[in-house]
Amino acid sequence: MAKGGQTPPAPGSAETHAAWARKEAGDVAGARRDAERILAGSPSAEDRAEAEELLRRTTTPRALYGFALLAATVFVLLLVLAIVRYA
Repeated sequence: MAKGGQTPPAPGSAETHAAWARKEAGDVAGARRDAERILAGSPSAEDRAEAEELLRRTTTPRALYGFALLAATVFVLLLVLAIVRYA
């Protein structure tokens, strides 16, 4: 038990902490690689949950792909209209 003014260590292994630290530092791709490496081994239940949570938080939302496709379609349509108009 922690004494007054001390914080207990966070649960999980050093590898899990390193993966989260990479994410917090901005290296999301590296953090995902670390989490996948942790899951590829035989992690404890706590490490598995932490690695899965890290992967869940760093996954690109599906709606973003839809908006990107819509923007690309509008761009191509405008480009075609400009070419037809000024050609």
